[in-house]
Amino acid sequence: MSDTARFINRELSWLEFNQRVLEEAADPAVPLLERVNFLAIAASNLDEFFMVRIGGLKLMREAGITAPDPAGMRPAEQLVAAQQRAGRMIADIASRYRTTIGPAMATEAGLRAVKANTLTPAQRQALETVFRNQIFPALTPTAIHDGHPFPLLNNLTLYLLVMLAPAPRKRIVRFALIPIPASLPRFVPLPDTNARQTFLLIEDVIATFADSFFPGQILLECTAVRTTRNADVHVDETYAADLAHAMRTVLRRRKTSGCVRLETAANASAEVIDWLKTHLAIADTDVIRVDAPLQIQDLRCFYNQDGLDHLRYPAWPPQQNPLLDPTRRMFDIITNRDVIHSVPYERFDPVIRLIEEAANDPDVLAIKQVLYRTSSESPIIEALRLAARRGKAVTVLIELKARFDEANNMEWAARLERNGVQVVYGIKDLKTHAKICMIVRREVEGIVRYLHFGTGNYNPKTATLYTDVGLFTRNDDLGIDASAFFNAVCGFSEPQPQRKLAQAPIDLRERLLDLIHAETRRREQGHKAGIMAKMNALVDPEIIEALYLASCAGVRIDLIVRGVCCLRPGVPGMSENIRVVSIVDRFLEHSRIFSFYHGGSRQVFISSADWMPRNLSRRIELMIPVEDRLCRNRLIEMLNTCLADSCKGRQMQPDGTYTRHAHPSPATRAQEKQYLAACRDVTVLRQAKRTKFEPHLPPSGNA
Repeated sequence: MSDTARFINRELSWLEFNQRVLEEAADPAVPLLERVNFLAIAASNLDEFFMVRIGGLKLMREAGITAPDPAGMRPAEQLVAAQQRAGRMIADIASRYRTTIGPAMATEAGLRAVKANTLTPAQRQALETVFRNQIFPALTPTAIHDGHPFPLLNNLTLYLLVMLAPAPRKRIVRFALIPIPASLPRFVPLPDTNARQTFLLIEDVIATFADSFFPGQILLECTAVRTTRNADVHVDETYAADLAHAMRTVLRRRKTSGCVRLETAANASAEVIDWLKTHLAIADTDVIRVDAPLQIQDLRCFYNQDGLDHLRYPAWPPQQNPLLDPTRRMFDIITNRDVIHSVPYERFDPVIRLIEEAANDPDVLAIKQVLYRTSSESPIIEALRLAARRGKAVTVLIELKARFDEANNMEWAARLERNGVQVVYGIKDLKTHAKICMIVRREVEGIVRYLHFGTGNYNPKTATLYTDVGLFTRNDDLGIDASAFFNAVCGFSEPQPQRKLAQAPIDLRERLLDLIHAETRRREQGHKAGIMAKMNALVDPEIIEALYLASCAGVRIDLIVRGVCCLRPGVPGMSENIRVVSIVDRFLEHSRIFSFYHGGSRQVFISSADWMPRNLSRRIELMIPVEDRLCRNRLIEMLNTCLADSCKGRQMQPDGTYTRHAHPSPATRAQEKQYLAACRDVTVLRQAKRTKFEPHLPPSGNA
């Protein structure tokens, strides 16, 4: 097999992931409003794909870069293939809305979309009143004049483009743009006694009464349009003395970057499209006619409507981990044992509680934490501010280069600094993506470090949507490593050899390769060997080649890769011992867990890093060994549960496509099984408390 046939193109693999999301929107077994949500997710994902991936490929093509990727595709070839595949996906999204989801919203949920030409006289009169009183005053059209600069069309913003007949004694048609602000309702309700809610798209409302903006003029056409701008704009840290200032420059440049996609209503005329192409400097391949509402993800607004519980998944309220008893201090719990914490099946509260307790504890000397993304009104931010005001040494590394969260993170940084927190912006040319919190506490036996390591962000909101795991521990070796980590990323300390942690870009790649090669050698010597790993993406060619070698030696390799996977599984003579499973379900699979058989004494790790070049070479990441026997066994059980998923699991084929598992009886749904396990754990704890006995929790210890 040729070298290029050994890998799948990253962009096309990502689009296959989005296709799996879209398949959930088409699955009749999925409740209707969940299908609406999956349709919205697929559309939002494509927005980011065009902004970042298509934008990046365009920049590479314009720069004359012709070097092929590991799959043998040059940037220009990748751009053509990705645009064509994404275009088909956009058409598929529109078709699913028109043929199944839109009609089902009307019949099952009473949410009925109508066109302006179908309104009853009473509805039209009511709509005109709404337009005059609520919509018309908020809008201002912009006339486009020859010789004047073309107005900036904001990224991912809806506009109504109006074509007017030529002025008297003129031959050329005229154009005007009406921006549609997000503050206006996207779906304008209409009176209708036969439906829960009948609505009209706001762009259709404006088009219906557009002559109000142009009295005495002849309107030839009104078309909804939406542009996507290149967001693959990088901060130049070479001359940036102030990173925050450099990031503000990046945010400004994104607003004016080149257009990478123009979406128009399906009935837009060729004249309108040609006019837009000229002024936006785009090609035919950048134009997409959409035979459905533009910005279809706005349908999410119907998800939480009252009275429609039967059209959503049954609620799965997060459970309390029985080992993290809320009536006990977190310091006492962690002193007793290491604990694995799994969200969203379990409450995120223990993480917040640990930091809040540290802020109020007079024996806590210091808190050190990395924040990559967090939520608005974050209780963690408030706890860190409180700790600083109470005189504790609080150091927070905030990653200003977290894409699309740059502005939020700059705001958090300023707020923390105003309260006396030492804020660090990370290391030049590297994103700090590690998930770590360290609390330094004075105790009878001396200084003790309490640690939390995670696979996901310190964000209470996404902790209800993403599957992630965290480790609470006060392991001395990990504590010493954590101190060295913070000294290196926050100061001028040279990175020191770590006792247990592996860190990118220093030694994480080498550590992973050593672990894979060790399994290969054991199998070559006739011993049992195996690898199980769960991650979001597998792209790194060096890691993939090591997995191919392990497979050829007979090592059984089971991978759970949610999104991009450039490895080809199941190819005879190359990867016949590799299986790749992807799970798309109600929660976004986000945890990174790696397990190596290691002669029977399994080595298990959690990590912030996917197996991608950017994570292993261009980011600061951590991989943490989990040595406590109970914690290790729980993580292995999670991996096995995911691999056994016969409901939402899909198995990757050698050509990069995915097929659903055959449904055995009974079928296994990994996320449901993990949630039920969390519920059973809580039940055991409650029963134990009712009988005044403590649940049997074996002592902590390493196998």
